[in-house]
Amino acid sequence: MTEETTGIRRYFLTYSGVNLPLTLLNELEPDQLKNRIAFFSGVYDGQDRLTGVQKMVYGEVEMEHRYQYDETGVLRRAEISDIDGEVTVLTFDENSRRT
Repeated sequence: MTEETTGIRRYFLTYSGVNLPLTLLNELEPDQLKNRIAFFSGVYDGQDRLTGVQKMVYGEVEMEHRYQYDETGVLRRAEISDIDGEVTVLTFDENSRRT
């Protein structure tokens, strides 16, 4: 998952919930990142859907999520990469239940 996700990039302090897509909280301005050890970088598409998340720690990507939605806006696929680069792919049905 090295290719860049396109869209509007925004920065956050944390997230909430256990369901996907993650809910990013406490938005930060880019100039607030300079002395921050850890933060989340989220990419949103033209419909304000979260399509990618990176957890940044000491300037390195510690975790990454990529989300794909169907034409109705339902999450259908999530790719989750950990710090070791191991990727887990999750798929979801039309009711957002894992398949």
